[in-house]
Amino acid sequence: MSQSLKLGFGLGTHICTSLVLGYCRKKDLSEAFRVLDVMSKSGGCEANSVTYSILIHGLCEIGKVEEAFALKEGMKEKGCQPSIRTYTVLIKALCYDGLIGKALDLVREMIGEGCKPNVYTYTVLIDGLCREGKIEEANGMFRQMEKGGVYPGIVTYNALINGYCKEGKIVSAFELLSLMEKRNCKPNIRTYNELIEGLCRVNRPYKAMILLGRVVNNGLLPNCLSYNILINGFCREGHFDMAFKIFELMNSFGVDTDAYSFTAMIDGLCKQGRLKLANGLLGKMIKKGIEQDEVTFTALMDGFCKSGNTGGASKLLTMMIENGCLKTCHAFNSILHVLSKECELVKQYALFGKILKHGLAPSVVTYTILVGALFQADKVDQSLSMIELMKQVGCPPGVYTYNVMVNGLCQFGRVEVAERILDSMSDLGVSPNHVTYTILVKAHVYAGRLDRALEIVSIMVKNGLQPNSRVYSALLAGFISSNKTTEVAHSRSISPLYVWSPSTAENYDECVSSNILKEMDLEHAFKLRVEIEKFSGSVSDFYNFLIVGLCEVGRIVDAEHLTKDILRQGSYPEKACFSVIDWHSRNSNCNECLKFLDLILSNGFVPSFASYSSVIHCMHTKGNIKEAQRLLSDLMKYNNIGDAKAALPHIEFLVNTDEPEKCIDLLKLIEQMVNRERPVI
Repeated sequence: MSQSLKLGFGLGTHICTSLVLGYCRKKDLSEAFRVLDVMSKSGGCEANSVTYSILIHGLCEIGKVEEAFALKEGMKEKGCQPSIRTYTVLIKALCYDGLIGKALDLVREMIGEGCKPNVYTYTVLIDGLCREGKIEEANGMFRQMEKGGVYPGIVTYNALINGYCKEGKIVSAFELLSLMEKRNCKPNIRTYNELIEGLCRVNRPYKAMILLGRVVNNGLLPNCLSYNILINGFCREGHFDMAFKIFELMNSFGVDTDAYSFTAMIDGLCKQGRLKLANGLLGKMIKKGIEQDEVTFTALMDGFCKSGNTGGASKLLTMMIENGCLKTCHAFNSILHVLSKECELVKQYALFGKILKHGLAPSVVTYTILVGALFQADKVDQSLSMIELMKQVGCPPGVYTYNVMVNGLCQFGRVEVAERILDSMSDLGVSPNHVTYTILVKAHVYAGRLDRALEIVSIMVKNGLQPNSRVYSALLAGFISSNKTTEVAHSRSISPLYVWSPSTAENYDECVSSNILKEMDLEHAFKLRVEIEKFSGSVSDFYNFLIVGLCEVGRIVDAEHLTKDILRQGSYPEKACFSVIDWHSRNSNCNECLKFLDLILSNGFVPSFASYSSVIHCMHTKGNIKEAQRLLSDLMKYNNIGDAKAALPHIEFLVNTDEPEKCIDLLKLIEQMVNRERPVI
C-alpha cells in the first residue's frame, strides 16, 4: 500500500477496507481503527457499510459487543446505513451471549429500517434459539422464514437438526432430513454427524453406526469426528469392545486417530478397569507423536486411583510435570480423593503442599476433598475452619463443599448446625441442590422425624427443585418405619438412609430403593402423594419414580393400577407409561401393550416415541406386521409429520431393533470402500 501511494495512486475505499479486514482478522483492532481515521480524513475515501460491518464483526469477535453497537449508531450519524450484514453480525453476537430477547428486538429494528432478514440472519436466530433449548421457537422461526420467501440452506437445516437432537427429539430431526432430501438440499457430513450424535445421546449407538451406511451411500466419507462420536457413544453405553473395534479400524478407513480418539478410549477402558490396555494406548499415542494433554493423563490417572494404584498415578503425575501438561490441579485432586478414602490425612496435606510448590492454585474441589477428609478424621472444628480459609484465599466454597459439610455434620448428629448452614448458603450466593436437601431429608427420616423431613422437602419445592428418587425413597421409608415399632424399624435394611458418600451413594441408594419398593404397601404411596400435593410438588414425577421402580422389582399389577389411576386424573407420567408398556413388550404381552397405548390416547395424551417403538418391536416379534405398520402410521401422525411417505424410511430405521452383527458387516464394507472402491450398502 505504501508503494502504491509513492507511485502516485490515491487511497480507495476498497483498498482501505481490505486493510481493515486484515487487521480485524489479526484481532488488531487499534490498527483497524487507525485505518478508519485515515479514511475519514482523506477525500474520496469514505468508509462504507462494508467497512463498518467488518469493524463491528471485529469488535464482536473480541467480546466488545457494546462498542460494536456504539459503532453501529456512529455510522448512522455519518449517513451510512447499516446493511443486512451489519445487523446479522450483531444478532449473532447477542445470540452467542445468550441474549436472544435482545437479538429478536434487533431483528424488529432491522425490519423497521427496511432491511429484510436473509437466510444467514434466520440461521443465526435459529441456532441461537436452539442453544437456549427453545426448539419450538426455533421451528417457528424456520417456518416464518419459509413463509417470507427465504429458503433455508444446509447450515440452517443443520442448526435445527442439532437443536432437535440435543433435546432428544430424534423423530423430528429425521423428519428434517427427509425434508432436505425432498427439496434437493443434499445433506453433508456435518448433517449426519449431528444425527449420529443425537442417536448416541438417546442411547442408540448401534443405530448411529448403521446410519454410517447412509453416509457412504450418499457419496460421503465419514470423518474423524464421525468415528469419535461413535467411540464416545459406545463407551458411554459400556460397549467398549465395539468402541475399540472402531478405534482400531480408523486407520484402515483412511482416517487418522487424534488426541480425542485416544482420550475417549483411555477414559472408557479406565472406567471398565482395563488399565493395562489403557496404559498401552498412552504408549501408542506417544509413539505416534500425538500430543497428550492434561485431559488424557487425568483420565488415566483417575483409572489408576480408582483401582487403588496410587504408585502408578504418581508416576503419571511425574510424566505430566515433565511434559509440561500440568496446567490445573485436577490430577492432584484424583490422588487426594484416593488418600481421603484411605484416611491418609498427613499424605493429603503433603500433596496439598506440592500443589502450591508447582505454582498451581488449589481449586474448590481440592479444598472440598480436604474438608471431607477432616470430617472422616473426626476433626469437625478444623473442617469448619477450612471453609473460612477458602473464603480468605478467594476460593469461596461451592454447593459441593457445603454438601460435604452438611453430610459430615449429619453423621455426627449435628443436624441443627447442618440446617443453619442450609439457611446461610443463599446469603453467601450458593443455592442448595438436590444433594443438599436429600442429605437432610435422610438424616431426619433416620432420626424418626418424618414431619421435619417433609418440611425440608416443602422448602426444596419452594426453592424450585422437585424431589428426586432418593428423596422419595427416604420418605417412603419414613412412612413404612412410622407403622412399625422403633426396634423393628432399626433392624430393617431401610433404616441407615442418611449416609451420603460420592463414591458409594449411587449403588447403596439403588439397593435401599429396591428394598423399599419391594416391601411397601400402596397405602404408603397414597399417603406420600397427599403430602406431595400439600407442598405443590410434581405428582407426575412421583408416579414416574414409583411406577418405574415397581416395574423393576416385578410388581407389574401395582404399577398398572397406579398408572391407570394417574392417567384418569389428567396427568401423563411418560417414563411410567413406557415402563409398563416395555415390561409387557419384553414379556411378549402384545395385547396388553396395545391396551395401554389406547388408554394413553383415550385420556388425551400422545404416547412417547420409545413406547411406540417398544410395541412395534413386540408386534414384529409376534409376526403381526399389519398392526406394526398401523402403529408406525400413528407414530408419524401424532408427531405431526407432514410428508409421511418421505419420512417413512427414516422412521422405520429408527424403530427397528438394534442389530449389532450388521454393524460389524458395515465396518468391513467401509474398509473395502477405502481399500478398493465404494460399495453399495
